[in-house]
Amino acid sequence: MELISIPIRKPDEVNLILGQSHFIKTVEDLHEALVGAVPGIKFGLAFCEASGPALVRWSGTDEQLTDLARREMLELGAGHAFLILLRDAFPINVLPAVRSVQEVCGIYCATANPVEVIVAQIGRGRAILGVVAAPAAAPSRTRPRSPSARPCSAASGTRPGDPGQEAAGASLSAR
Repeated sequence: MELISIPIRKPDEVNLILGQSHFIKTVEDLHEALVGAVPGIKFGLAFCEASGPALVRWSGTDEQLTDLARREMLELGAGHAFLILLRDAFPINVLPAVRSVQEVCGIYCATANPVEVIVAQIGRGRAILGVVAAPAAAPSRTRPRSPSARPCSAASGTRPGDPGQEAAGASLSAR
């Protein structure tokens, strides 16, 4: 087995969704889900088949994104994987529709960040093991420098143990 890191090359302003599916009709079903979720959406998608001639199928509403998705999936070459590239739309706008497609098994990532896909290559083919879609986490501080740097949960009062904060649902009679 060989491990390979394959970057997904895309323009900075383009968001992507990388996922896994199990059926040859995935491209048509994902296309319908995307256009139904966001009217006028601009996207390209491609899917690597996992049986027979193991073709890459593609579709989209934006020729540049469709061609880019096709080329990236040809390079990735992992059966059952799909890539959706979005322009002027965000994954949050379409993820519920993508997840509702019956043959979608899972989503590896949905981001505008640079992505590298960790792939295992064996004699039979390739499989996605995971993705790297963010820089390594920075060390946390014990106390935020400013109130705006506080975690959202602490600012909303939902994190017990923070000074001046109570757990959500704390009884008024317990005060």
